[in-house]
Amino acid sequence: MYEMLSSLLAPPSPHVDHQLIAPTLSRMSTIKRSPKSGNDWTPTDLFAYNIRVVYQDSASFFGVTDLPNPQVEDEILVARDAARTQHDDSYTLLRTMELAQATAHGQESAVTDFLVALFRTLRYTGRHEGRIARTRKDLRFWICGKERYAKTDVCIIDEVPDILLVVQEDKRHLHRSDPEPQLIAQAIAAFHRNYMTRVRGYGLPGPTSTVMPGITIKGTMPTFYKIPVTADLVRAVQLGEYPQQETVVYAHVPAVPRPARRYDEGMQPLDNRRIILSCFEAFKHFL
Repeated sequence: MYEMLSSLLAPPSPHVDHQLIAPTLSRMSTIKRSPKSGNDWTPTDLFAYNIRVVYQDSASFFGVTDLPNPQVEDEILVARDAARTQHDDSYTLLRTMELAQATAHGQESAVTDFLVALFRTLRYTGRHEGRIARTRKDLRFWICGKERYAKTDVCIIDEVPDILLVVQEDKRHLHRSDPEPQLIAQAIAAFHRNYMTRVRGYGLPGPTSTVMPGITIKGTMPTFYKIPVTADLVRAVQLGEYPQQETVVYAHVPAVPRPARRYDEGMQPLDNRRIILSCFEAFKHFL
């Protein structure tokens, strides 16, 4: 089976409510597909490959009634700013949080720096976990018979090395682009890379499906995703075909006390910070 999949996956010898604007099935199957890089994907590409995003509440998404307490130093939960911390790791996390939240329009942000510090603090990465964070990593994939790339802002890699999580920053302060389709393209590219690493690099059977954890983030406010990717979906993208099987991606936006101000406030208010860190703590179990 994996030899057949390898031949199919090997190279040849977008935040809107997509449900509200989804075209009919017949229209979706006839949407023009083109060999785009992952960072050029839009909501139309999700329709073109029969992908739908469904937003869930916390209990449905994380599978727990109560979010776990974040496993961090107490001062991270009580210090209003980096200047009030006593430990270097806490200072680094809160200082990069402040810089990420203060990004000016038209300027590159400090979001990737903040995420690297956050993943280390929450033990997403580290020697004991056998995982590291990479930034600006290009992932090769095939679309409509052409080789293209999807660039992650941050991804987490284990010792195989498999890609376990992908992150896309919301960069609408720089240009008009929806991060959600870009993130899903990265998940597809990550599955392809993991598959080829196992089959060609180690002679092992490649996976036929996975659920890739993903995050989009604006400032310091994340949205969490569980992205199912199958060999059939990867093949459809590679050949530029409409897959008959719908892919349903689940997403969750943290329920903060002041929803209308979520992106302005991010993780700076202590009540927001505890909720968002608890979401990250629950999400870690999907890696």
